[in-house]
Amino acid sequence: MKYIFISGGVISGIGKGIATASISLLLKKAGLKVTPIKMDPYLNIDAGTMNPIIHGEVFVLDDGTETDQDLGHYERFLNESLDKTNIATQGAIYNSVLQRERNLEYDGECVDVVTYITNEILSRIQEAGRGKNADVVLIEIGGTAGEYQNVLFLEANRLLKLKKPNDVLHVHITYLPIPPSLGEMKSKPAQMSVRDLNSVGIQPDIILARSSQSLDQMRIKKLAISTGLEPEDIISAPDVSNVYEVPLKYEAGNLTKRILKKLKLRQPKKDMIEWRQYVKRVEEAKDEVKIGIVGKYFASGHFTLSDAYISVIEAIKHASYNQDLKPVISWVDSEKVLQNPTMLKEYQGIIVPGGFGSRGVEGKIKAIAYARENNIPYLGLCYGMQLATIEFARNVLGWEDANTTEIDPETKHPVIHIMNDQQKKLLEHNYGGTMRLGAWDCVLAAKTLSRELYGKSKISERHRHRYEFNNAFKNQLVRAGLVLAGTSPDGKLVEVIELPNHPFFVATQFHPELKSRPLAPHPMFVGFVKAARQTTL
Repeated sequence: MKYIFISGGVISGIGKGIATASISLLLKKAGLKVTPIKMDPYLNIDAGTMNPIIHGEVFVLDDGTETDQDLGHYERFLNESLDKTNIATQGAIYNSVLQRERNLEYDGECVDVVTYITNEILSRIQEAGRGKNADVVLIEIGGTAGEYQNVLFLEANRLLKLKKPNDVLHVHITYLPIPPSLGEMKSKPAQMSVRDLNSVGIQPDIILARSSQSLDQMRIKKLAISTGLEPEDIISAPDVSNVYEVPLKYEAGNLTKRILKKLKLRQPKKDMIEWRQYVKRVEEAKDEVKIGIVGKYFASGHFTLSDAYISVIEAIKHASYNQDLKPVISWVDSEKVLQNPTMLKEYQGIIVPGGFGSRGVEGKIKAIAYARENNIPYLGLCYGMQLATIEFARNVLGWEDANTTEIDPETKHPVIHIMNDQQKKLLEHNYGGTMRLGAWDCVLAAKTLSRELYGKSKISERHRHRYEFNNAFKNQLVRAGLVLAGTSPDGKLVEVIELPNHPFFVATQFHPELKSRPLAPHPMFVGFVKAARQTTL
């Protein structure tokens, strides 16, 4: 196997995940079997307990692993489903080593950071490669060069390079700012980030130079001299309006050829036709469709962040571009909707995504009521399904106190309640990795919109929840007009609800956004966008 380590410098959020996904795609299209792995420096065992505003979306895999949002990028670009071997937090790595020490698996040796932790890192990298029979393993190193947190991942990189000098490559993504007060691109921060790598024994083989503009030859030459690389190994990576352009920008810079040459791999088979067609479709989309996402995980000080719902955003884009539409996505604060629900009249479609807790919930319920009463296409995701059930119970059946026991344990109409196996876990404060997670089968009822959209009766979708539809109220809700469009195969868990005589009112207990890909948009989002485009503002 060959190994490509990918690090970032100067600033966080520089795009290591997109870069890793893009390089993976390029090598796959060159005829190689690849698999990416994210090395996350946090001491959390997994991403499930991390604040989505701080760390971004929790992306759930088929096997139930709660991962970093970069795994979503990997899956979308590769159009492949990954598993638990494609993610490793520093916490999980330490946990494994410490558990072995407790089990005397090290035969009483004094367990130290080097080489026990670094060996565990390398073991996970090799496990990911073997499990996928990969020609190339791409290792994204979380964090930024110069930080203390990721130094062990870099040390593992150094040790593997010593052991397999011809099989290891290091790609460094760095940043060249253009300060408005100067109006000139500055290379010094990029030079310093490479020096930070040099200080821990790493010499990058290729630099991806991020900036708001393409690099000119003067900066390329300056970076090459200061970092000891050939100018051909400095690849310009300017900002793009569409992340799916990134692989094409890299290809234009001959990145694939440089990688293959350095790793002594066969020359590429070029097969980017479908990808280029998709990017062209994105560029040419003119007619707009206006979608409002009503949620609460948006704010970070004075800034609005989208990472908490990145898979929802991408799924909307995939479905829209598939129909030659340009999505205009707006963030709608649910607490503001509570005060003024008519603010939603400017949207052709409304989505209430997943979430937890009581803050902003009444605003979301108000948004759902507005969509239902005003025939605005509505798509509810996870919590969005539960709250749609509550809204229906309150405003159609007249149960004013209807609620979920997550918010009101004393309600007389708990139309959403905790799953049987979850109560004990919460009482024991057993939160990490204990929800209903991963891919579960769902059976779609005949003559429902969901069945029509999927084109089949049995589907498999990814979940992340503790609460469920309360079957004690099922008959009353159904008699009032709520359609149970999908259930678990045993019929015990309601997975999809619909409303008839509405342009589009569908809500799912699962997260369809997690399986949407640019070249394979999710049918649920395709149906939602089709309905939204028919809505006249």
